[in-house]
Amino acid sequence: MTDILILQERIKNSILVGESDFREFKSGLEGRPDNKKPRLAKKICEDIAEALVAFANTDGGEIIIGVEDDTTITGVPHSEEDIEMMLNSPKTHIYEGQELPMVYKLKATIEGKVILFFQVDKGSSEIYQLRDGRVMRRNEKRQTVPANVKKLQFDQQEIKSREYDRQFVDGATVADLDMSLLQSLADSYLKGYTVERYLQHLGLALYATNGLRLTRAAVLLFAKDIQRWHPRCQVRFIKIAGTELLSGEKYNVISDEFVQGNIYELILKSWESMRPYLAYRTEFTANAQFKQKFIYPEEACKEALINAIAHRDYAAEGRGIEVHIFNDRMEIKSPGALLSTLTVQDLEALDNRHDSRNAKITYTLKVSETMREMGEGMKRIFMLMQQNELQKPKLYSNTVWFTVTLFNKSDFSPIQEEFLRLFSNFGLSPIQKRILVAGMNDKELSPTDIYSAMNTNDRDTYDKEVTYLRKLNLLKQIRTNAEALSISKKNSINKQKIGHFKVVIPRK
Repeated sequence: MTDILILQERIKNSILVGESDFREFKSGLEGRPDNKKPRLAKKICEDIAEALVAFANTDGGEIIIGVEDDTTITGVPHSEEDIEMMLNSPKTHIYEGQELPMVYKLKATIEGKVILFFQVDKGSSEIYQLRDGRVMRRNEKRQTVPANVKKLQFDQQEIKSREYDRQFVDGATVADLDMSLLQSLADSYLKGYTVERYLQHLGLALYATNGLRLTRAAVLLFAKDIQRWHPRCQVRFIKIAGTELLSGEKYNVISDEFVQGNIYELILKSWESMRPYLAYRTEFTANAQFKQKFIYPEEACKEALINAIAHRDYAAEGRGIEVHIFNDRMEIKSPGALLSTLTVQDLEALDNRHDSRNAKITYTLKVSETMREMGEGMKRIFMLMQQNELQKPKLYSNTVWFTVTLFNKSDFSPIQEEFLRLFSNFGLSPIQKRILVAGMNDKELSPTDIYSAMNTNDRDTYDKEVTYLRKLNLLKQIRTNAEALSISKKNSINKQKIGHFKVVIPRK
């Protein structure tokens, strides 16, 4: 008989796992540790509404009232009237005319204490607002923060793509899934968990009168025969001779192959197929040794590939992911435009901004630690390319594709590389090299120039790198802060833009 997930156990497991991008705890108490009393029900209602609106506007999630941040269950010692008011807050504290995509809102007793459990799906057709019109979202720090409603508008194709992975699949049963893979993931999540409970806990299945109903996310993630359910759950690799794809008599495709499978299989198979294209090159190092290096950093390529698989538009069933390998670059093309809540500039800012088209898929991949924390993947790709002194990745989106391009060219021009050879004995890091390059031709370096060269606004990084270069006598101070401030006031220029340093060429 199909194992039914008991909701009380479901809540216990959520508490045991702790807070996350998709889960928040709120205490029902306030006051000093030795003199706790019930919080105002009105304030708890506001907390519930803010959290649920934020989750619905991001990737879905749940809030449990009566649990502390450290997972201690302290309960909700309020009157029945207050508890009823809290349970109604997803309606009473939401913008008039809107209805949140609620999954659960109920009272339960855990360890002898009353708690309130709320779960909401990710919204797909509208932006949800609080009663006063405010819009909330979850950010990368697991905080509920205000958002701009104009940046959260969806068009019809986007609505379709966002709803795709949560829709139920008629005729699909647990027998259609890879039970071995599922059981291993369930055991890793919580030892002794059954496949049925694991699927329900992740929101990938729901028990109905006719048995367990599977979502498209469950099928895409775990199907034994993926072609039966999706014709283009695949990655195609096209190797091209040269730097552009030609046609006709000049057709220059060297190889064209594809791999397919459920999402977990696809991640493994496509990575195995991609690795040979990364290729090695032999370099002669400064200490007169030969060293084998990848043309592309492995982890950057892997991150880009997993991101493409996790975030592609699966509603576009006629297209699959394509990887074009040119002589000078690799283009990873994922079906579906960049979501309207994000821009290329947002992603290039590298501040962990994110949104998930496939909320259930990405949540499952994150829980199984196949993906990193939300928003970290793109940041890591850029960082790895930078560490390997390669050109910055290029991001592009149109109405059909989102493309990440990785280049195998040096981040430095031939002239800059020639300049850097003057410093080859110092074992400088890529960041330190970029600072020196910014000061070529006797240019005065301002703090703004240095921050720009480092591609970060972090003050600790600035202090660390500038101090190190000064100790090596490769950077000398030409103006004190006081002198820069005087020039700044005299010429109405920001002090950060006044030259403070110059690069020192080492003597042979």
